[in-house]
Amino acid sequence: MKHVHPRRYYRLLKSRAHDLFFYYLIPDSWEIRYRFKKLVGYSCHLKNPRSFNEKIQWIKLHDRNPLYTQLTDKLLVKEFVSKEFGGEYVIPTLAGGFSSFDDIPFDELPNQFVLKCNHDSKSTIVCADKNSFDFQEAKQKLEKALHRNYYHYNGKPWGCKNIQRSIFVEKYMAEQDGQLRDYKFFVFNGECKVVFYFEGRFNELRSNCYDINWNLLPVVWGTRKNTDYVVPKPANFEEMLAIATKLAALVNNAFVRVDLYDIEGKIYFGEYTFYPGGGFDAFDPIEWDFTFGKWLDLRS
Repeated sequence: MKHVHPRRYYRLLKSRAHDLFFYYLIPDSWEIRYRFKKLVGYSCHLKNPRSFNEKIQWIKLHDRNPLYTQLTDKLLVKEFVSKEFGGEYVIPTLAGGFSSFDDIPFDELPNQFVLKCNHDSKSTIVCADKNSFDFQEAKQKLEKALHRNYYHYNGKPWGCKNIQRSIFVEKYMAEQDGQLRDYKFFVFNGECKVVFYFEGRFNELRSNCYDINWNLLPVVWGTRKNTDYVVPKPANFEEMLAIATKLAALVNNAFVRVDLYDIEGKIYFGEYTFYPGGGFDAFDPIEWDFTFGKWLDLRS
């Protein structure tokens, strides 16, 4: 029989006790304030929020629009966008609704595909070649994510709380150079103010922030670095901006981020995001946190 050191049990017990206390027993506002101070670097004022990150926390606690559950669910949101806007903008789903990794019909899938859970943002797994794909590692990651309530373990994003969790398979999407570039449109009270450009999802993630005229803004958001070269304005940027604004209008709330992909000139919907970075991604310089905050009017 393999000997297990008592310290291993102690660490496990300590970890479970920590999770139980911070994620289930204390009030949501307490847990948010604790996490905010630790990650963002200053105290979170929930009664009179001024910065963007503070206002995202306020939205988590007070904006309980039932539509958010459907729009946060990565499977159900495709139905919503297809119905309201058009199926040509939705990345095809190859298979879905699996409560277990073992239920996925891998023999019926193409050589390349993408695995995701429908309730979180950190379980995406890309299969570029089935012959070299590590199925066991993928199973461990997805089933761990599947059995974890993202609401409790990621700073109380309310839209995630009541999603019926499952695994689904998407079509593999990339440009000819192997990159997947996406554009995150920040829409405040119906008006898009800035867009974040992201690249390097399969290696080193980098991002830039632009205004709607594609002027680079001197801000770093989160731990991601800026690109080390000038990113040209996409040829179909105006079309993407119009689509993002129309998609945001379908929600008609104080803030939503609309993510779009530009793949060889064709635009695809990525996701709606109501709590970017969970409201815990710091801005550098910090003044931009309050600039974004001025754009977000919680009274509307």
